[in-house]
Amino acid sequence: MEIIGAATPSTNPPMMNIDQTVVKMPISEDISIEEAVDSLTLRANDLNVKLVGYQNLTQGYKKLGLPNVKYTEIYQFCDAKVAQKMLRHEIGYVAYMPCRIAVVEDEHGQGWFVMMNMDLFISMSQLPPSLHEEAVDMSDKLMEMLDAGVNGEL
Repeated sequence: MEIIGAATPSTNPPMMNIDQTVVKMPISEDISIEEAVDSLTLRANDLNVKLVGYQNLTQGYKKLGLPNVKYTEIYQFCDAKVAQKMLRHEIGYVAYMPCRIAVVEDEHGQGWFVMMNMDLFISMSQLPPSLHEEAVDMSDKLMEMLDAGVNGEL
């Protein structure tokens, strides 16, 4: 089987600091996780960013009878026009689509939004200027959605 573009695993791969690859934002203390999610999705709608997928891992944990179940849901957002342009440029970008924002409750009951660090991803991508601009705009929209969510801005 031929794999195009994949690096061969090294015996001494470089270490990666996961905190550098993601954006994590705590939900304000006076905002419930449910209110934060409502604010996030309402802002997405205002920005014309479509909710295209949803995974409720909390329910999956419960069905498996796992202990210490914490709130864990993943929301997937997309702008189909930008997605299509990205894929026309390089089909490998599909591995990063759609944009995911997770809502997670930590061991102390604190709610968090977590997503890929789009700015890091964009800075490492070789995109033509017009597509780079659209990717930055999408990143800005996602950050605006997170801001609305953590602050409960309806």
